[in-house]
Amino acid sequence: MNAESAFHSHRPRLLALAYRLLGSRADAEDIVQEAWLRWAGAAHAEIADPLAWLVTATTRLGLDRLRALKRQRTDYIGPWLPEPLDIALELPAAPDPAQVHALAEDVSLAFLALLEQLAPDERAAFLLKEVFDHDYTQVAALLGHSEANCRQMVHRARKRLREGRPRFAADAGQHRQLLARFMDASQRGDSEAIQALLHANARHVSDGGGVVTAGIRPLLGAERIGRLYWAIARRGGALAARLGTVNGEPAILRFDGPRLQSVTTIVVEHQRIVAVYSVLNPEKLGAAVTGPVAGASLW
Repeated sequence: MNAESAFHSHRPRLLALAYRLLGSRADAEDIVQEAWLRWAGAAHAEIADPLAWLVTATTRLGLDRLRALKRQRTDYIGPWLPEPLDIALELPAAPDPAQVHALAEDVSLAFLALLEQLAPDERAAFLLKEVFDHDYTQVAALLGHSEANCRQMVHRARKRLREGRPRFAADAGQHRQLLARFMDASQRGDSEAIQALLHANARHVSDGGGVVTAGIRPLLGAERIGRLYWAIARRGGALAARLGTVNGEPAILRFDGPRLQSVTTIVVEHQRIVAVYSVLNPEKLGAAVTGPVAGASLW
């Protein structure tokens, strides 16, 4: 296998790593392109393990970019949510919905938003160990830390992420049913029906990036969220909506004419919606829409 073929055979894995590190499709693609340029100029005869070399290059480039992004995101207008990697216009007819749900879990908007709480090296250590199944010797070599430090970083990351994730998440079928009911109620602006679906302390996060109208801070409480959708519908602001997927996870897709206006996903615990995430920033939506099953590989 020549150098170009070797790179392209590993590209999906590199993109998956870069995307989880950065939470941005555009930045992940930039990093993988930069890794390609370094690979093209490398002495391939001296590289025993091309995948290890490419993962190392992608991780280090990604960490540099993540540190810069962390500084930039402090100036972001309103809450920052990840940029979807893949948006499909229809729910797939999956033979095993539970398996699809599990595959999508570590690229869900909610999980990627939780990863933002971690320091860059913690995020990288956690992803390499827990998602990409590197051992601590490999993680330490990649990040330039001792194995003991890497174990500590992964332990801290696990603890913080566990605190932010639901302890008793719904199965895939229940999740999809609640999402469909939430879409119907929010389209009608039925505040009472919305509140019945939400946990009393539910959280609504919307990302407009200062480009379009969205909440400047998260909205807390079922009653306030219900009133929000009631007000939108009363103003005639309810848009055409359908169920699709975002990063393999069921989502509400809203359209203003032919233009995708927003994507919304939910987090479910104890048969109630505990969080709603909506990406409205058009800069994060413009190039990601695909057909029902086409698009970028998530894993």
